[in-house]
Amino acid sequence: MQIIDGRKIRDEILITLQARVEALSFVPIFCDVLVGSDPASLQYVQMKNRTAENIGIQTHPAVFPESITTDELISEIKKISEIPHMAGLIIQLPLPAHIDVKRVLDCVPVSLDVDAISTEASNKFYADNPVFVFPTAAAIMKIFEAIDINLVEKKVVMVGQGMLVGKPVVHLLHKIGVSVSVIDIETQNKNEILKSADIIISATGEANLIKGDMLKDGVVLIDAGTSESNGGIAGDVDRDSVENVASMLSPVPGGVGPVTVAMLMQNVVMSAERMS
Repeated sequence: MQIIDGRKIRDEILITLQARVEALSFVPIFCDVLVGSDPASLQYVQMKNRTAENIGIQTHPAVFPESITTDELISEIKKISEIPHMAGLIIQLPLPAHIDVKRVLDCVPVSLDVDAISTEASNKFYADNPVFVFPTAAAIMKIFEAIDINLVEKKVVMVGQGMLVGKPVVHLLHKIGVSVSVIDIETQNKNEILKSADIIISATGEANLIKGDMLKDGVVLIDAGTSESNGGIAGDVDRDSVENVASMLSPVPGGVGPVTVAMLMQNVVMSAERMS
């Protein structure tokens, strides 16, 4: 089984992005807003900030107490969005339970919404007039490009139909003429669909959901699910059990995740280039 090296793909993207940042007449700024002190969220923010700084993007710290109200948070986000040369503004999820998530996400100007997660950005994406592409969906398409598979000739299955991965991936695949079978919680013949798949993309966040005995020989597995398991991070695919069945696997960690961060940074650079 070939392991798809997401870190290598990421590094190749970042080299190109660094050159594009250097060509700008100003230093673009990126801000990942964090509410509270969740260790996993803090780690994600630090990792994205480090990646941005490594390619010459300045980061703006924005950490707010868990007690902040929705209105206060929206007010702070509006101030951040007006900082000169701000090129990307995202909200680290999850937010505390008392925060109105939709209102907060929708207050990010669409020109800075590099996560493409607001209602306006999402609507533009599905109307085929995207300001930005959802970073994880873009990462999965980038991985397909890197492994050079003719998707049109394959039976492709998407497991999970979430807002950030499943739904946009299916849209992007349909745009290039790929037929996709979608499995969600209501699908009746899950096992039959999985067994017939040449390529499976999974994004459920259910640890070790996909096992070797569910699959046909030679299947390509793109694991875009993450969940906490035994103190670490697990993907949707039970790696040990697919070892002798799959031909390729994008693993968790080290597969889709690193490429997603690179595609997020690509959106930030695109935003900056539109300003210049």
